[in-house]
Amino acid sequence: MKQLTLLLACTLAGLIAKSQSGKTMYSLQDTSQLKALNVTVQAGVLKHHQAIKVTDIDPQADTELRLVQPENAYFHNGTIEVELAGQPMKNASEGARGFVGIAFRIDSSNKEFECFYLRPSNGRAPDQVRRNHAAQYISYPEYPWYQLRKDFPEKYEAYVDLEVGIWTKVKIEVQDTIARLYVHGASQPTLIVSDLKHGSNAKGNVGLWIGPGTEAYFRNLVITKKD
Repeated sequence: MKQLTLLLACTLAGLIAKSQSGKTMYSLQDTSQLKALNVTVQAGVLKHHQAIKVTDIDPQADTELRLVQPENAYFHNGTIEVELAGQPMKNASEGARGFVGIAFRIDSSNKEFECFYLRPSNGRAPDQVRRNHAAQYISYPEYPWYQLRKDFPEKYEAYVDLEVGIWTKVKIEVQDTIARLYVHGASQPTLIVSDLKHGSNAKGNVGLWIGPGTEAYFRNLVITKKD
């Protein structure tokens, strides 16, 4: 009886600790409890690591809404961490870059979200201008990348060293209208956005995001909520 009581107490303590930390971990080794929008999702392996593989189903579609949403990933402020890799699909257009990233604060109707993403094939391009566009912020639907680049040159993009099809650690910190993107475990952010377009009160799901003509892999998603 004492052993049972001790076991229940330890279990309860573990649940409380998890609740207090606000941390939820997704190994992403299978497709259970995942919702796909305009992509296919399946279990996969990249560089000997189990993961999920996400593939664009219509590269010609004019939408930024290509993502996979885990269950119970509601988010406002906190951090999002993941390992990801992106590459252009076979026979993708010349403009494909292997776009891969994280969407957050996705509203319940999937009509609005914020997003940081990478362009892996830009990271080591011989053209410096392409390198400068390696990391990107967008806000769906009003602020696609081309609108932000036109209206605010250089403000929402940055250089970071990337390779196609290589596992890359990404962390996003979000607090109200400020978001910071960290890559490769760096202590300093690659990109800082101080004016998230949907405002400080926006809340919603986290999504594994890809761009047109992309196949990508994701593993070890960790969401830590501050509120």
